[in-house]
Amino acid sequence: MTQVQWQIHQGSIEQVLSVEQQIPEFSQPKTQADILQRLSGRTYLALIASCEGQPVAYKLGYEQAPQLFYSWIGAVMPAYRGRGLARALLLEQERWCREQGFRHIEVKTMNRFKTMLQMLVSHDYHIAELTQPAASSQTLLDMQIRFRKAL
Repeated sequence: MTQVQWQIHQGSIEQVLSVEQQIPEFSQPKTQADILQRLSGRTYLALIASCEGQPVAYKLGYEQAPQLFYSWIGAVMPAYRGRGLARALLLEQERWCREQGFRHIEVKTMNRFKTMLQMLVSHDYHIAELTQPAASSQTLLDMQIRFRKAL
């Protein structure tokens, strides 16, 4: 069995969107307008993991406040999960943030994303806030968790 090689590099919003639209868990994928509006006037980092030249994963974040980086969105296409891509993107984002002078990284996820929760805790991210689901029809799986890591 041949091991597929992947590379991580800074990429474009178009590359982010090419992956975003292929993630089945995202009921409402972000649009280019959504992303550009959020990033407007901010320092940001778009990391792309590519296999054989094709984007298969991304991590996108931006400066939320002086010395605070917010890791906003990220995903790995289903066929490429379990290969360490999310971890590699996380570590590269942390490296870049330290290099840029950020002191903290924050990220939000939902209780339903068990693999993400495990990865964050195993890389020294700590729970900073829990937000209850808005609607009574939602479950504990919909609880939002904000994590923070000191760099």
